[in-house]
Amino acid sequence: MPTTENAIAELKAVIEARGLKQVKVALFDIDGAMVGKYMARDKFLAALDNGFGFCDVVFGWDMADKLYDNTKLTGWGQGYGDVQIRLLPASWRELPLEDNMIMVQGEVSGRLECLCPRGVLRRVLERIAAQGFSVKAGFEYEFLVTDEDHSALQARRYRDPKPLGTGASGYSVLRNSVNTDFYRGLLALCDGMAMPIEGLHEETGPGALEAALCYGDALHAADNAAIFKTFAKVLAQKQGRMVSFMAKWNENHAGQGGHMHISLQHADGSNAFHDPGTDHGISTLQQHFIGGLQRYMRDITATAAPTINSFRRLVPGYWAPTQALWGIDNRTVAIRAIPGTSKSQRIEYRLPGADANPYLALAGALAAGFAGINEKIMPEAPIAANGYQFDAKPHLKLPYTLHGAAQCLRSSSMARDWLGDDFVDHYAATREWEEREFQRYVTDWELQRYFEVI
Repeated sequence: MPTTENAIAELKAVIEARGLKQVKVALFDIDGAMVGKYMARDKFLAALDNGFGFCDVVFGWDMADKLYDNTKLTGWGQGYGDVQIRLLPASWRELPLEDNMIMVQGEVSGRLECLCPRGVLRRVLERIAAQGFSVKAGFEYEFLVTDEDHSALQARRYRDPKPLGTGASGYSVLRNSVNTDFYRGLLALCDGMAMPIEGLHEETGPGALEAALCYGDALHAADNAAIFKTFAKVLAQKQGRMVSFMAKWNENHAGQGGHMHISLQHADGSNAFHDPGTDHGISTLQQHFIGGLQRYMRDITATAAPTINSFRRLVPGYWAPTQALWGIDNRTVAIRAIPGTSKSQRIEYRLPGADANPYLALAGALAAGFAGINEKIMPEAPIAANGYQFDAKPHLKLPYTLHGAAQCLRSSSMARDWLGDDFVDHYAATREWEEREFQRYVTDWELQRYFEVI
């Protein structure tokens, strides 16, 4: 990673060479949505040194821009003033879908820095680095692609979308050969934005795809994941299509995961999870990480399952975990230990849905795992069979609702230690708000079930 001074010099040279009059700046809110604006060249150049102000309302409203009434750090009582945004010059990327334009990320500094999702993950990683480790991570996203545009779907409130493809066509070469304009367009876009895809294939279910982003340093991997979700949607809408990362868009199909692969490295670059002298190469440190993630998964469920819809995915038999179990190369449990070489030994954390904020999902997993390392927690016995048929101990059963997950987070001393009191209180309040918003509405299911019979 270049020094800040070198990164600023490189970025200024790019702006000068291209004759850019504006630069797009962006950051991510609590829900993982990208917010930002075009900034005039002179203001942007000044902001490289001094930062810039951005209304704190982006941390004070929900994904529908409705203002929270239950948060303390931002709200009417604080007047919705500005927070300071620190630009990250080394983060600049091409925007292939906008001719000659570039984008630069930022993160919150000073007031409300405690709420910035990227900042939360960065601080967790800094604490891990102080213990002598670095983290590698990779994100996999399952998502729906529709073959109709936003306006048509919005007009019928997103009911009965027309998927890009029909039937259960997992790994189908027929599908990816017919729909090359989307597949190749997405691959080219991600290459052009320096967030290459390692594998892209058809998942089981109509219009279902899976993209595995390349593995790398944890913070950069999370940046790529968050940006991927935004610009996959941009590409689709420019093609007259839509992409959805909802955890569960239809009750008859499997949900959409946002799985994460995680490994730790010692200061010398060796894999801290790998010990060739043990069964499956699992080091004691990897066992402790799994033990911590298993013990504290209830505490961090809200960071991996952040919406009402998240819990529609977490049902038995649909490739999503309902209990904090682990196993060796077992996809029916929440923590899949993947044996390998000194380069590939890792775990796959299968609880997060595609709807999770990648910064917070990864921060939560690392906090729990490192609590396990520090406390030397050994995991329960691994599950070798179908994890859905296993009745776990009560402390390993995950919350069933978003409200329940928020309470687990609120009461967690581990989460407060690693993620911060201010973040935990604010984030739990936003999840409680989301649950409360949902409770105001009457669903189609309720009308069909109760209207006549009761």
